[in-house]
Amino acid sequence: MDEPEAGDAHLRETRVGGEVLLSGGFLEVRRDVVRLPDGRQATREYIEHRGAVAVVPLLDDGPDPRLVLVRQWRHPLGRVLLEWPAGKREGDEPTLACAIRELAEETGYTAREWACGGFLHNAAAYSSERIWIWFARGLEPGPARPDDGEFVETVTLRQHELEALDAAGSLTDVKTLVGLHWLQGWQRGLRPLTFAGAGIASGLP
Repeated sequence: MDEPEAGDAHLRETRVGGEVLLSGGFLEVRRDVVRLPDGRQATREYIEHRGAVAVVPLLDDGPDPRLVLVRQWRHPLGRVLLEWPAGKREGDEPTLACAIRELAEETGYTAREWACGGFLHNAAAYSSERIWIWFARGLEPGPARPDDGEFVETVTLRQHELEALDAAGSLTDVKTLVGLHWLQGWQRGLRPLTFAGAGIASGLP
């Protein structure tokens, strides 16, 4: 759980008890009892998650690069979503190691250079999960190696095609929307990215 910012005491909730309702393979469902800023108590039910990584893979540079994405069935929604290659961290796995592994497993691509864009809280009202977004370029193709029971389809789109899907309301995955937004910000000089080889970039979170 993140540490609260200084000066937020008038908003802070303090955990005073709780229980684990469900412990699964990579997440826990918890119910905490918290003391509110006014002294009353309340319960908070949420998912404890170790975090995940998404990769924005650039096949070429320029104002309208080709991008590598995947199409995957999402059971809670009952539909296929178009997304960046992504996956959950294994234990305390460094986020770059996770990004390299997931890109190779889901698409077969490896990358010469990496840049960390930052992280997002994708469901702060009910989950501790954060997703780090890494950008990859200098891609080399190879055979995909999805996990057992994982079925994904690799697709490539020009950036303008992905932007058209966004404009039409057809792009709904939050990490993919944020990754596209950050890519546009980098291209406009509004969001700096520092690309480096995997050995140098590995010192990041």
